[in-house]
Amino acid sequence: MRRFALIAALAAAALALALPARAFDTRASSAFVLDVATGTVLLEKQADVPLPPASMSKLMTVNMMFEALADSRLGLETRLGVSSRAAAMGGSTMFLNTSDRPTVDELLQGIIVQSGNDACVAVAEALGGTEDAFAAMMTERASDLGMMNSSFGNSSGWPHPMQRMSMRDLALLAKRLIVEFPQYYPYFSQTEFPFDGRAPDNRFNRNPLLKLGIGADGLKTGHTSEAGYGLVGSALQGKRRIVFVISGLTSEKARAEEAEAIVNWAFRQFAMKTAVKAGERLAEAPVWLGQAASVGLVAREDVDLLIPALQRDGLEATITWNGPIEAPIAEGQELAQMVITRKALPEVTVPLYAETGVGAAGFMPRFRAAATKVLGMVQGGDAPAPVPMPVTN
Repeated sequence: MRRFALIAALAAAALALALPARAFDTRASSAFVLDVATGTVLLEKQADVPLPPASMSKLMTVNMMFEALADSRLGLETRLGVSSRAAAMGGSTMFLNTSDRPTVDELLQGIIVQSGNDACVAVAEALGGTEDAFAAMMTERASDLGMMNSSFGNSSGWPHPMQRMSMRDLALLAKRLIVEFPQYYPYFSQTEFPFDGRAPDNRFNRNPLLKLGIGADGLKTGHTSEAGYGLVGSALQGKRRIVFVISGLTSEKARAEEAEAIVNWAFRQFAMKTAVKAGERLAEAPVWLGQAASVGLVAREDVDLLIPALQRDGLEATITWNGPIEAPIAEGQELAQMVITRKALPEVTVPLYAETGVGAAGFMPRFRAAATKVLGMVQGGDAPAPVPMPVTN
């Protein structure tokens, strides 16, 4: 079996827009920007380096709570105790005391809106027995979720040598919270939570983007002297959602400016286009010993891609298959792969399938083909290789 390749330009008219997107020169020491629907990485800077995440790591505590809600270990009206250790937590808190029995609903708001360290410890002790045990659970769960550069020493993001997350891991976690738990995601856009009238100065969500009208609806800020100022953010405009993570900024003002600039850049510099339509024949592959000489190759679903917004030329696509492909072939059978190359963005691989079924040839055609091949081998050569046909646009 030989491997055949076909290189073609996808129709420029269908993409209509190709200057590369303007690179974003972020002031953050580390950053990651992801288009959620397509999985396209728009920006990465020190994205896989495990760094102190500060309160952004509270997202992992929230994930553990969402999972416990999903499997009924917790309910939103479940009341949890507050230990003296939880009540003694410093930094940003809900001002819980040991006589409180807050609900899970209140603790979620306390963690997400108020960034309550005391709320995190109360949850950790409820789910893990001790905060140390819960931190070990968080680390194990992060690994299960593919967050390979994350480890936890506590539930709150308090400075700890084990408390480390990469920007890519934080983005992966944010995407999970949005996609897997849509019923709880509105907590992240809540702008204030005046728990029991306490902590009036700490009732407001610190996310600087929520009131700007740019589609921002989450997720979590963070700050320590070690980590600097950071933000895990998300915004939805039209049908597009982005998730971004920035860290290492020097002030709240710098964090707010950088976050807004990233959102504007991500939505203005890239446009969503349908590069391939489902069922559209993209190429024909030769068939060996079949009732037809070739079979059309199609995508099963529309292929929507992000394209730099000023792009005016087409995309390049390489289609490869092992061939000639021996019959019988079933309709919808995966036969080939198409790799689409874009300027300044990662390539995309799309599986291609048989447009129609092709039955095996009868006895005499198969006999003649075998005889021809044997004759060719006797004469010192192989059967002539079929020539791939051009893409039809």
